[in-house]
Amino acid sequence: MALSSPPFLTQSPEFKKPSKLPVWFRPTFAPEQGVLLVLFGAFLTGASLAQQWNQWTNIALLCAFFALQVEHPYVVQLKQRRSWKPRFVIWGGIYGISALSLAIVLWFHSPVLLSIYVLAVMALIADGIAVFQKKHKSIVNELISFAAICLASPLAYGATTGNLSIEAVGMWILNTLFFSSAIYTIKLRKKRTQSLTPGIIYHGVSLLVITGLYGLDCLSLVTALSFLIALIKFGIVNCVLEWYRQAKFQAIAIFETRFALVYTAIACISVLPAHLPPS
Repeated sequence: MALSSPPFLTQSPEFKKPSKLPVWFRPTFAPEQGVLLVLFGAFLTGASLAQQWNQWTNIALLCAFFALQVEHPYVVQLKQRRSWKPRFVIWGGIYGISALSLAIVLWFHSPVLLSIYVLAVMALIADGIAVFQKKHKSIVNELISFAAICLASPLAYGATTGNLSIEAVGMWILNTLFFSSAIYTIKLRKKRTQSLTPGIIYHGVSLLVITGLYGLDCLSLVTALSFLIALIKFGIVNCVLEWYRQAKFQAIAIFETRFALVYTAIACISVLPAHLPPS
């Protein structure tokens, strides 16, 4: 899946310890920890919508995690395509084979997941094209990235229940719109993208889309209202814009993380019944 760089979590410092292991033997991991929060947040909303957690849910979580880890070595190798990097080729292959193997197992259990796999592959191809065109950090590619990561939501639902529903699709769109909103707040920290207009347009369009999903019974009222967390965050950022632009990255990471966690909690609780059905 394609990735972006949302500051939901601070990047952990790298402590380089002397190692006798060859460089290629060391695993590669996605450098942006924020995408893990997006992945797990989206996955939890899908599992909550399914209202159960079983062995297939566990397999789906592993599959989504390995698929997420494929993108980093994939992109790095494309950027350095003039010379092969054994470490990225080897670990990209390990993650890819692991994700593919688990995806096949899940596919036999729930054939409807094939549509999700197709979308994920399309996102990965689009990410590669963006790298070649030197537009990997463009807004369009970042939107595709979030949409790809949020496929974890219907993946969790489909793997757990064995089918997909219009509510699962609605949750995927809602998650994509919420987590993608971070793009427009973070852009405010850069001089050449400090305009508020794109963010205002994005949140306005998103609100219309979510209203439409609610009208089509894809989302419950409370679930749809969870997007208000993004609107509240954007409003607060506008009120403290100078602080937001000048604050250290760690403070911004904490700020974004809190809103992401509140949204995830509300979205998950909103689709759970008063009492979970017996397993």
